[in-house]
Amino acid sequence: MAEIVVDRLSEFRGNDLADMCDAAEAAITAGGGFGWLKPPRRDVMESYWRGTLLVPGRTVFGGRLDGVIAGSAQLNRPRSNAEAQSFTVTVTTFFLAPWARGHSLAPAILEACEDLARREAYTVLNLDVRETQERAIQIFEESGYARWGVHPKYARINGEYVSGLYYTKDL
Repeated sequence: MAEIVVDRLSEFRGNDLADMCDAAEAAITAGGGFGWLKPPRRDVMESYWRGTLLVPGRTVFGGRLDGVIAGSAQLNRPRSNAEAQSFTVTVTTFFLAPWARGHSLAPAILEACEDLARREAYTVLNLDVRETQERAIQIFEESGYARWGVHPKYARINGEYVSGLYYTKDL
C-alpha cells in the first residue's frame, strides 16, 4: 500500500520542485491542465511554482505518494478589500499526475484544503473545473460540493469552447 501524505508547502526541499513540475507536466499532458493546454518550458514551470509560494493569502498543498509530490491544490483567501466575501475561500490549480491516480490522494488534497479553511473560520469553499475533467468532477460531487453554475465558454481547446462548472460547499 502506498503512503499518502498531504503537506502545506512553504518551500521546496530536495526534489520537491522537480517532482511538482513532473507531476504538473504529466497532468497537463493527460488533459488535466490548470489553464495550460501543453506543458510550458521547464524554466517557466519552475518559476510558476516558486512564485506560488510567495503570493500573500495563498497556501499551496503538495500531495505525496511514497514521498514524491504527485499532485497539488492551492487555497486562496479573499483580498483584504473584499470584505463582503471575507467568509469564502477558493480552491484552484487542483491536479493529480495520472500515475498517482487510484490511491485516494486527490480527495486527501481536497480535504486538506477544507480542513485549513475550517480552522481559519471560513464558511464557504468555491471551485471551478472544465467539464472535461470527469474524475475531478466526481471527486467534488462525492465530497459534497454542489454545482451552482455552468459557463459555456469557460475554456477554448483546439479552437472549440469547453464549458466550465462552478461548485460550492458550506464548511
